[in-house]
Amino acid sequence: MGGNHFETAIAAETAFYRAFENADLEEMMGVWAATPDIVCIHPAGPRLVGPVQVRESWRRIFAGGPSMQFAIDERQVTECRGLALHVVHELITVTGEAAPRRPIIATNAYRLAAGGWLLVLHHASPIAGVQAPAAPKSVH
Repeated sequence: MGGNHFETAIAAETAFYRAFENADLEEMMGVWAATPDIVCIHPAGPRLVGPVQVRESWRRIFAGGPSMQFAIDERQVTECRGLALHVVHELITVTGEAAPRRPIIATNAYRLAAGGWLLVLHHASPIAGVQAPAAPKSVH
């Protein structure tokens, strides 16, 4: 975990969604900080804390292989003193489904470490009252 060197939080976020699309566990964990305080909350899921729980959750999600494509929309970025918060809309298309799913709102927090920016929080939840778009926008 945390083996990559991302010069910006946006670069780390791009790698996060690429790993998600590719169902690549090692690439995914390379985006996360290797600290006990990392937190991941998948839609309607519990709070997962620390590298062991976070890794296991992604392993289970990726067990079926690649099946999702992401378009990121409405990114709001706040950055201050080595912490970057990104609030985004995830527009997800699942292989084999005719239409994109209902959008997800996600908060991704990145911390600047000695080697670069790393993910410390991913919290995703469906957006209440919002329907799925007709077609996703460009990826990332």
